[in-house]
Amino acid sequence: MKITEIRSIPLAVPLQVTGPPSSWAPGAGKQILVRATTDEGPVGWGESFAYGATEAVCHVVDDALAPILLGQDPTQIESLVDRIHHALMIWGRRGLAMMAVSGVELALWDLAGKARSVPVYELLGGLCQSRLRVYSSLLRYDTPSQVGQAISGALAAGHSAIKLHQTDVESVAVAREVAGDDVELMLDTNCPWSVEEAIRMGRRLERYDLRWLEEPVWPPEDYAGLARVRAALRIPIAAGENDATVFGFRELIAHGAADVLQPSVTKVGGLLEMKKIAILAAAANVTLVPHAFYYGPGLAASLHLAAATPGVPYVEFPGTPLVASLTAEPIRFAGGAVAVPDRPGLGADPDPGLLSRYPYQAAAARPFYLT
Repeated sequence: MKITEIRSIPLAVPLQVTGPPSSWAPGAGKQILVRATTDEGPVGWGESFAYGATEAVCHVVDDALAPILLGQDPTQIESLVDRIHHALMIWGRRGLAMMAVSGVELALWDLAGKARSVPVYELLGGLCQSRLRVYSSLLRYDTPSQVGQAISGALAAGHSAIKLHQTDVESVAVAREVAGDDVELMLDTNCPWSVEEAIRMGRRLERYDLRWLEEPVWPPEDYAGLARVRAALRIPIAAGENDATVFGFRELIAHGAADVLQPSVTKVGGLLEMKKIAILAAAANVTLVPHAFYYGPGLAASLHLAAATPGVPYVEFPGTPLVASLTAEPIRFAGGAVAVPDRPGLGADPDPGLLSRYPYQAAAARPFYLT
């Protein structure tokens, strides 16, 4: 079996209007699928991170990575990914290029599973748990009262673990009041504070019994600063969503900067890097919880990784669904848990009709300036 085409497919699938309005909703609806076709018929599907620079990531997939892979055996993942990493050495070790690599790499895993007629978790070491607990990952909202509404919606949907994306204490107070004492609350602040600010804010947040405080320090690669925050607070610290490759996570662990590691399969380089990070985390006795605010192959790959890795307590799950499922077989949760896809590959092939209904309109996405 040989690869005949690697192609990025950008999409814009709107989120359902199920709760309070959020300025994050338009960005969260952007998707990039990666399609790998072969001369023997099987098609592999991956997913790249798309939120910030959709077209740039697509160009890396189509112009830089596709030529390396054309004519190659897609099941030789380790060898192919090694070639890609060497080719991108000067400009592609993290950020946009690694997001593109991640999507391509996931498509290769999907093909490898389909070629062997097994789900990807069998290729990652076998099934440890077939059903995974998920936490509902909310959008960011403008007011504490909107946060309370969103928490009520998540509780009604059956979630017992919920993550906020606020940066104020008042919203966390409302969330805890609405959720009660038995619900696990996490807080992701997306790197807003200096070390001193993070310590000051963290101490105000300690009374709300957070499961973790995520990425409180700017910049995210200030591992020494994050370690200072961790040492000063009683709240566990989570980090890693914005890191790439196993080397970034080696530094996180070496600095003692996090209690919870959160590699993102669409940013870190794919499943090979995720498995390496899982081994590092286990050796350091640090909890691994994949970042997975995705709707397609990225979410499915995170589930396969967690299913084949002992000690993963839950996986992130987007709290606001898309208006149409990104996958032909929807990934659904019930009772705060989700079943791992057991079809060959990732089990996340898209609905063909969706690809034509929700194309990403590049021209419309750019501002227009008269000159």
